[in-house]
Amino acid sequence: MRRFLMAMLALLAAAVALAGVSVGATSADATTANRTVTFVNRTGQPIWIGSGVNNDGSKNLTGLPRLNDSQRATITVPESGNPGHWRGRFFARQGCTGKSGSTFHCVVGDCGKLADRCTTGAQPTSLAEFNFDRHNKTAPWYNVSYVDAVSFSITIEPTGAKRPPGSNQCETQGCSDRLLQYCPPANLTKRGGKAILCTNPNRDAKTSYSNAISSHCPRAYAWSKQDTEPGNKTMRNCPSCRGFVVTFHRGI
Repeated sequence: MRRFLMAMLALLAAAVALAGVSVGATSADATTANRTVTFVNRTGQPIWIGSGVNNDGSKNLTGLPRLNDSQRATITVPESGNPGHWRGRFFARQGCTGKSGSTFHCVVGDCGKLADRCTTGAQPTSLAEFNFDRHNKTAPWYNVSYVDAVSFSITIEPTGAKRPPGSNQCETQGCSDRLLQYCPPANLTKRGGKAILCTNPNRDAKTSYSNAISSHCPRAYAWSKQDTEPGNKTMRNCPSCRGFVVTFHRGI
């Protein structure tokens, strides 16, 4: 009897494989295999990719790359398996020096002593934010956030996407404009006479900071409640994509 059942299962697996479906896979598994995120450095200087996750079981990432100017690197987002989602953010650390694990430190976006991962919350910086969820047919969702600060400008571009006609799905978010030039002087941080960071004085209200940033980059958050404004373009989703390209551009 056991041999008969095993034979039937083998026949079933073969038939399903011919149909192009994996045995045991749900429809979500079949359509949302782990997507990729490719990071591109257009900042004119070395950057170290940092990452943080929501407090919802999303897995902290390790092995994050260091990129010289014009380099790129791709990672795979762990959206399959447990817990079935990954919700978090990526950012570019800059001005990093020291030995990983002991003296490593970054001037902007510092998040601990390890070069290939974050062990603490990040200092304010520009963010590329994502919600990957294999149980949500509308995911992944993505946005660029300058709610806390602007360091480099960021663009997020879906790859392999099929945009439905008349839809705003899968649009490129963020901007490549050099946003630090628009920073109100009171919010600007310089190092060696060069602007490196513009910090939001109040993330939960409209300010001269948010007005300056949103007027030049409407496809990004400049304050926390910007998505409540009529006609805002802060967030998009792209369920048909294979992944994303996140490009960090010069801030000044």
